[in-house]
Amino acid sequence: MSVRNAISRLRRPRFLLILAVSTSMVAGVWSLVPADLVAPRPNDRFVTNAVISLIRDRHISKQSLDQAVSERGLKSFLRSLDPMKMYFLQSDIDEFMVQKDELSKMLEDKDISFAYTVFRRFLQRVDERVKQIDELIEEDFDFTVDEYMVTDTDKLRHPADLAEARERWRLRIKYDMLVLKGDDTEERELRDRLHRRYQSFARRMHQTDADELLEMFLTAAISSLDPHTTYMSPSTLDNFRIQMRLNLEGIGAALQMEDGYTKVSKVIPGGAADRHGKLQAEDRIIGVGQGLDDEIVDIVDMKLNDVVQKIRGQAGTEVRLKVIPAGSKEPQTYTITRALVELKDSEARSKVFVEPAPGTDADAPGTESFKIGVISLPSFYMDMEAARRGEPSFKSTTQDVRKILEDFSQRGVDGVVLDLRRNGGGSLTEAINLTGLFIDRGPVVQVKNPASEVEIYRDNDPGMAWTGPLVVLTSKFSASASEILAGAIQDYGRGLVVGDSSTHGKGTVQSLLDIGSELFKIPNPINLGALKLTQQQFYRPGGASTQKRGVLADIVLPSITDHMDISEADLDYALEFDRIPAAKFTRMNMVPQEVVQSLNTRSQARIAECDEFARLNRNIKRYLEQKERKRVPLNEETFRSERAEVDAEKEEQKQLEDQNDNDDEVVKRDFYFNEVLSITHDYVRLLQQQRLAQAR
Repeated sequence: MSVRNAISRLRRPRFLLILAVSTSMVAGVWSLVPADLVAPRPNDRFVTNAVISLIRDRHISKQSLDQAVSERGLKSFLRSLDPMKMYFLQSDIDEFMVQKDELSKMLEDKDISFAYTVFRRFLQRVDERVKQIDELIEEDFDFTVDEYMVTDTDKLRHPADLAEARERWRLRIKYDMLVLKGDDTEERELRDRLHRRYQSFARRMHQTDADELLEMFLTAAISSLDPHTTYMSPSTLDNFRIQMRLNLEGIGAALQMEDGYTKVSKVIPGGAADRHGKLQAEDRIIGVGQGLDDEIVDIVDMKLNDVVQKIRGQAGTEVRLKVIPAGSKEPQTYTITRALVELKDSEARSKVFVEPAPGTDADAPGTESFKIGVISLPSFYMDMEAARRGEPSFKSTTQDVRKILEDFSQRGVDGVVLDLRRNGGGSLTEAINLTGLFIDRGPVVQVKNPASEVEIYRDNDPGMAWTGPLVVLTSKFSASASEILAGAIQDYGRGLVVGDSSTHGKGTVQSLLDIGSELFKIPNPINLGALKLTQQQFYRPGGASTQKRGVLADIVLPSITDHMDISEADLDYALEFDRIPAAKFTRMNMVPQEVVQSLNTRSQARIAECDEFARLNRNIKRYLEQKERKRVPLNEETFRSERAEVDAEKEEQKQLEDQNDNDDEVVKRDFYFNEVLSITHDYVRLLQQQRLAQAR
């Protein structure tokens, strides 16, 4: 089938996603890099053509890839490679920017050779800088001099020449040394560690493969239309599917890179490694062998994605890991049988708290206590592949939460807290269905397509799984699907929204288009990755968008995240807020204004008397002061003084957390969450009093 015919037969997607930008995207280049790249592959032309055709036909903005978008895309690509302006010279940037009006034409012509030209230059500059870095690490630094490293590079140009580049790296290495000296690292070990860090980075850059470069280049170009339209390489698509279905085949360990080593950051409870019993967090994996007899391959300095691919494998097969246990220098070899790993930490979990009235003793006679059920929901997950196959009991958020609510009802729970503070989105279908557990039929969200046609997505199931008081806990990290649910709950007057002043502010819907399936229409097509395409905007039942504004909390609690530049409005090229007519729905009377006012008054009074909130407010003030700083002092005395103040606060906070640590896997029971429970207790009681008054 020709690409032209394949493009003409592209079908509409069956699954819609509403995903927020994750924090991992911030460091995109460090995880998306390097190999011997000679020239684009034939498949790259197919993928590029499909991506550009789909965007031209289906993107919500209907904006063409004009010269303005072309320039933005090129700047984004260069920034993704060198965000701190430490590798490229200004002459490199000037040379590349000559092509700023041509990027769109290159993509229309299915030609990505320019990406290879840029990336080869980047590798050249990385190698040059690492030579300079190795020399600088061995120099003697004067830590009594008052000099600074610039941290705000927005208005900074790239180095004019090698001498200026060397000076920037001198300041950077001096900063690295100050940080490591604070960790009581011996001087020789400190220098060796920095050598390894930057040499390892260079080696990983040279391991970048064609899939990764294509992903970087296409994503830079198309995310200049909006920040959520991206291209996923085949491996990125595989990882995305794992996150949506919440299971994988492997050993059950979370890994991260640290100075060239693959370090275990967490052993997943119940997984193969956990059952094996020897692999622990902080261990370093230095080799991987397949089965019982294959040679163990050295993985030091290997990029993390390649390490993961070696460790994952079919359930029931063996993998041998050469490991340096934490605190040891002697390697050991572990043989672990792979298994199906359920990602329990990412699914809905619950706990019931028995809470006395705020400020009272739970054991005192006559104390009024309520049962408060808490549901922690990290994402709106759905096993799309199982759903596509028509399996009736596929993994989904709604099914899991429904079971939890049934359990709450049987246990006589008085109020429910739905914790969405770290929920960045997921399946649109699940957002609608989950909202339906709390309302009795009606519109949940309105969706507008590129033709400005509005479709109302409704909950059509009669009845509610939970009819009692509901508190939705949100933060700046609550995005997309979380905002659909929180916005609908608020518009209906169904429950309270508590947390940061507003949610993330992402009001767009993405479709996941599998490039191979869309092009060739054959069973099990070649994996060519996928396009995550912004095709629609969503609106609350009342007609307001959440775009850039989010869902405003009824009760705001102090939080550092509320002051971070992490919302949709802080992203480049985010679409603008707008409004459409409200849908017809019946409001519920579960959030009377006088109740909200009373709850706010009570909460503010408790916060004013709470030492922990006072400490948090001091930390917020310090954070805002540091946020305004554009440089870091490299005088050791000044550096240590500033760091000591922060470290003292961290240690004090850690001691408080240790005191409150009850090994609860659902939610951390700290002063912040105690206030949430107090608000919920007051809310339950005030609603009960109101109903009694109305009954009279």
